[in-house]
Amino acid sequence: MNRPGKRAKALSRLFLFCLLSALALLVWWPLWSMAEGALMPLDELNAALGPVLAGREGEAFWPLLPSWPTLQPLAELLLDTPQFFVMFWNTCKLVFPTVLGQLLVGAPAAWAFSRFRFRGRRLLFTVYIVLMLMPFQVTMVPSYLVADGLGLMDTLWAVILPGMFSTFPIFIMAKGFDAVPDALLEAAALDGAGPLQTFFRIGLPLGMPGILSALVLGFLECWNAIEQPMTFLKTRSLWPLSLYLPEIAAEKLGLAMVSSLLMLAPSVLIFLFGQKYLELGIQSSGLKE
Repeated sequence: MNRPGKRAKALSRLFLFCLLSALALLVWWPLWSMAEGALMPLDELNAALGPVLAGREGEAFWPLLPSWPTLQPLAELLLDTPQFFVMFWNTCKLVFPTVLGQLLVGAPAAWAFSRFRFRGRRLLFTVYIVLMLMPFQVTMVPSYLVADGLGLMDTLWAVILPGMFSTFPIFIMAKGFDAVPDALLEAAALDGAGPLQTFFRIGLPLGMPGILSALVLGFLECWNAIEQPMTFLKTRSLWPLSLYLPEIAAEKLGLAMVSSLLMLAPSVLIFLFGQKYLELGIQSSGLKE
């Protein structure tokens, strides 16, 4: 390659690097601001954001670094704010049964859609896709009436049960099961394996990328859910963290920063753990025998 061509290629790489770095800064800046606010004293936070949150005179600003870092908001949250732990535990009681239910309900249903051929299969799967595309605002009233008729209003089960039977995990798992080779299933049938043995010994291991990707997405959705708990839970002692954070007043802005950071931590860890499974699930859904 001639010298002008090498120079043009290097310039294009430099431009692409600068562009991607700028886009990455747009993503990381809110996280950096949240972490910085968790280490910033309350008077500095009020001085920086007071014109926006408290209607004070002046202009809001945000320093690049705190003047003097402090762990006082973190200590206050962990030692003097017991309601944070109550709502953190409420969030866990909502999320983990929901994700477990998505596994127990979604995996067999996805395997049936992927591998069984029965009358009305396409129509039923189309209905699943339509339900998946509907936002919660559309199904809120029917869900409310059903939960009220079953006597589940103002209980955690009013949020857990609809999440357990969500159609989105089934769609993701079914695409992962589609990548299982038909020849392998035929060989298992010739060896005398029944439907349950085929599902547990072949379907689950080979479809694990799609299953884990669906569970990771389900965890992230449930952990950050706002509309469902706000609709079905009226007792404040049952609220998850997603409803607790907006209740923190401007006078406790440091607590809000620390609480947001701690609430974000499980989602980040789960995403980092499940990122490779998300990629494998996407790749396997596009593979064909």
